Amino acid sequence: MTDKAPLKIDFVSDVMCPWCVIGLGGLNQALDKLAPEGICAEITCQPFELNPQMVAEGENLGEHIQRKYGSTPEQSAANRAMIRERAAEVGFDMQMTEQSRIWNTFDAHRLLHWAHQVAPDRQLTLKMALFKAHFTDGRNISDAGILTEIAESAGFDRAEAAEILASSRYVKEVRTSEQLWQSRGITSVPAVVINDQYLISGGQPAQVFENALREIASQKTVTPA
Repeated sequence: MTDKAPLKIDFVSDVMCPWCVIGLGGLNQALDKLAPEGICAEITCQPFELNPQMVAEGENLGEHIQRKYGSTPEQSAANRAMIRERAAEVGFDMQMTEQSRIWNTFDAHRLLHWAHQVAPDRQLTLKMALFKAHFTDGRNISDAGILTEIAESAGFDRAEAAEILASSRYVKEVRTSEQLWQSRGITSVPAVVINDQYLISGGQPAQVFENALREIASQKTVTPA
């Protein structure tokens, strides 16, 4: 079988979004399943901030969910349990609790933008390292020192990461990218945009991604974005 041209996938997401972990895991599982059929993809992480005005000290997760969505503690606990189960299905250890914190993610997005500039094949490695630091290890990923450690763990130069975070480098580029995706109608994440034409929304199971990607790769008709 002749390999098909790689699908172009823009994975629009926020590091604070647990459903983005689940969506990326499902997408990767689907691509693994499709590999023997010659279907592959080039994935680029695109920025989206769920809470762009989040203060530097962050906010308690339980309080944040209650304030933003009106959820009771019982509803929040049930939702966290469901998210942990879905995350486990894609091999991710989700350790959110009511005492977890929500952080500002703009600097994390700046590092992800840099990662794509210097080593696009390792951008996803950095993305997963950020997810793990926040959701598994409970680290403050708005802290510059912690971000440089994470960047180094993903194979990037720690000194350059620190230099970026201490400057305004990539601020304009990330803001422009965020505005671009919003202008294209992206209002929630994860949003998986394929070949600039097709949209799969939400933390879908691997089977949903597998079916859709196979259709798109075969140039069958699917609902466009």
